[in-house]
Amino acid sequence: MPITLPDNWADNLGDLADFYRDLHQHPELSFQEHRTAEKIQEIIAPLGLEVTPGIGGTGVVAVLHNGSGPVVWLRADFDALPVQEQTGLPYASTARATTADGEDVPVMHACGHDMHVSALVGALRLLNELKGTWSGTVVAVFQPAEEVGGGANAMIADGILDRFPKPDIVIGQHVGPLPAGMIGYKTGTLLAAADGLKMQLFGRGGHGSQPESTIDPVVMASNVVQRLQTIVSRELSPFEPAVVTVGYLHAGSKDNIIGDEAELGINVRTFSEDVRSKTLASITRIAQAEARASGADREPAVTSMYSLPATVVDDAAMQEIASVFREYFVADRVMELPTPLTGSEDVGIFGTTAGVPTAFWFWGGYEQQRFEDAAAAGKPVPSNHSPEFAPVLEPTLRTGVEALTVAALSRLGS
Repeated sequence: MPITLPDNWADNLGDLADFYRDLHQHPELSFQEHRTAEKIQEIIAPLGLEVTPGIGGTGVVAVLHNGSGPVVWLRADFDALPVQEQTGLPYASTARATTADGEDVPVMHACGHDMHVSALVGALRLLNELKGTWSGTVVAVFQPAEEVGGGANAMIADGILDRFPKPDIVIGQHVGPLPAGMIGYKTGTLLAAADGLKMQLFGRGGHGSQPESTIDPVVMASNVVQRLQTIVSRELSPFEPAVVTVGYLHAGSKDNIIGDEAELGINVRTFSEDVRSKTLASITRIAQAEARASGADREPAVTSMYSLPATVVDDAAMQEIASVFREYFVADRVMELPTPLTGSEDVGIFGTTAGVPTAFWFWGGYEQQRFEDAAAAGKPVPSNHSPEFAPVLEPTLRTGVEALTVAALSRLGS
């Protein structure tokens, strides 16, 4: 029997939209989301749920008991990024924060996590209102620090699987640059594994006018950056996708000084453990070879900043939910994505650790005009992590609430 929601369920979207705008205007970096956690607790307090803050640092868990039946986890992440917002929105962020390394940075919800949280709050309200139609337990997991790959692991280390009802399924969603109101899903491997690396190259500093007395780490780093691009193009099969990106290169302090160290931030995306191992080994080999070629006195250091596994979506569970989506939203609003995406997530860690299925999908946040304007300008629409990324409020918020609610109802008892 098709799942239906009350005709007037969206009457309370007004304050939910205000909640979203407030989160967007006050973003917080990973593991610093104290205000966000407080705002989440405030808005769900009237529901009378069992709410526990401070899980994994700043995480919040809310439990909605409704008799015997399946346990469904609904997860939303809520950290932001060190990005200077350029959306021009009236509620754009002007926030700044200090990173763990002591750097002052701008902060923006450039990945849509504020929308994820708002949709989960709306779904909790609906599920609480509809308790007469389902049975079981809903556990809302508001997760910190997805962007640094540490939030899910931190909550698990803090005993989330022991302190709260163990899931029968973990469900999550992510807003992205699809048409607003659309849902895109894929079973099997949906998202890539991600590794963040810090590479330090050690030279010998000196005066810029006497390079012959130095070992220039800028030249060394430049060669490494170029050589890293050959891993994908020359060392991996074209049928084994991977991405190697140098996100930053820091070296030197003045034009007439040759420094003694360069630091690179490297991001790697892969879809198999074999390709991942090859790629990481190649990165270290290239760094060591360039240091030797440069006559460096000290071996380079390559250290892991974080590592995320590939996100694998359970086929049976996701196909069942997609079928329910087609009934509820109509078929032309639900599409199966043709290939995996090179983005990464840590939501799958919950399901994998608990030994239960994970269902995860993307939903659209851009109005049609935005695609038309981008096409006219000959460029793509801004992606997640862009300073121009911001979902249109509606129908994005409504679709996110409906998708989580309908998916949960399809897995709970009746």
